[in-house]
Formats: sequence, structure tokens, C-alpha cells
Amino acid sequence: MLLSLLENRRSIRNFKSESLKKDEVDILMEALLRSPTSRGRKPWEFIFVSEPEVLNKLAMAKEHGSAFLKGAPLAVVVCADTERSDVWVEDCAIASIIVQLTAESMGLGSCWVQIRLRSHGEGLSSEEYLREVLGFPTHYAVASIIGIGHPEQRPPGHPKKSLQFDKIHFNGFRRTAEA
Repeated sequence: MLLSLLENRRSIRNFKSESLKKDEVDILMEALLRSPTSRGRKPWEFIFVSEPEVLNKLAMAKEHGSAFLKGAPLAVVVCADTERSDVWVEDCAIASIIVQLTAESMGLGSCWVQIRLRSHGEGLSSEEYLREVLGFPTHYAVASIIGIGHPEQRPPGHPKKSLQFDKIHFNGFRRTAEA
């Protein structure tokens, strides 16, 4: 059940050194390609990276928050043809979470690296840096990189009592449930 996955899912940044099996990668690819998109435009494309040299470069994609990719056996760069859809950001975000939930359902761990609107440093955006590393066209944009692998450790999920139920509104902003 999906709620069970959500109850247990945590961002995983430390992975065992073992590679993913071909059938695991195949399932992740299929899940991504089944991700819904606005008007069926499918603007997204996915770059699967498993070569350590390229993973090391991805780990330097932004100033903070991407270094863990160096130890990930797999990274999925989620990018899109911005000329194909005006809602490519949303479509890529949906695909990003779909692959994370699929990984969780397989006993794998994952963590999202935000790329859109982030800085690599040295006057480059994270996207410009990745364009140099991966060679995608200029009319493509990168939403995220998802690091995936077998978790080194699996912390417990967040308890239900820690959820912010005050963020739920009924029939208007700041209205509580009626009895």
C-alpha cells in the first residue's frame, strides 16, 4: 500500500557499494516512463549514470547537497525539453517522486538533489555545469538528480505524531474540520 511506503520512506544519502541489478534498473526505467504528464506531452528525459567518474562530477553539481552522489551506485538526471511543454517542471517533479517511491518499494533508498535554480559556483548555474558534463541541448533544463542505491542504514520513518496536521485546511484557508 502506498501509505505504508510513505510512512517508511526517508532520504538516504549513504549507500552500500553494491551495484544495482539489471532488473532493478529496468523497473526504475519503466516506472519513469509510466510517469504521468500534462496532456501526454512527455517532455522529460532521463540520464542514468552509474560510471564512478561521471557520478563524481554529478556530486559537484551544486555548492551544497549533491556530494553524496559520489557514493551512489546510480543517479538519474531528470531533465526536459522546455519547448515541448510549459509545465515541464511539474512533469519532472512527478517523475522524480515516482522513481523515488518505486525505489522504496524495491527496498532501495534514494534522495532528491534539487538542480533547477541552484548554483554550481564559479559563475555557473548547476544546470550549466551539468550541460557541460552530460552534453544535453540548450533548450533542455534539469529539474533534479535522484541518487539511488542499497541503503547503508535505514532510519525509521517519521512518526505520525510528528506530522503537521495544522497544515490541513477545510473548505478555505485556516478553517478547521467541522464535527
